[in-house]
Amino acid sequence: MNASLLRKLFGNENRWSGPCVVILDAIADVQSISNDSIVQGGLKSFAPRLITGRIAADAVRLLPEQEAMLLVQKTVIRQQTGEDILKQELVIVDVTHVVAIEFADLGSLSLLGVAPPS
Repeated sequence: MNASLLRKLFGNENRWSGPCVVILDAIADVQSISNDSIVQGGLKSFAPRLITGRIAADAVRLLPEQEAMLLVQKTVIRQQTGEDILKQELVIVDVTHVVAIEFADLGSLSLLGVAPPS
């Protein structure tokens, strides 16, 4: 993806941006399609896994000087006691491997100077 386009979307001043999906030209993530379970006789039944280049990031920061992006993924794990544990993962991505960026809304169009469709 063009570095100047990434700068327009995520800024050049090293700030964190909101959630998006970063699509890479690499096998970067393994996602479980459903839950693993224990079946009859104590055997484990593993859910199918989806291998993809899509990384769902809760926060993104572009480092233009290093030609890298910092992607933070947050996962909340609920314990049996009702307590929640927040797990955060950091993925550092080479911007030359970014193929596309996917946003949940059209708010990012204004960063590119494009009006949303009517």
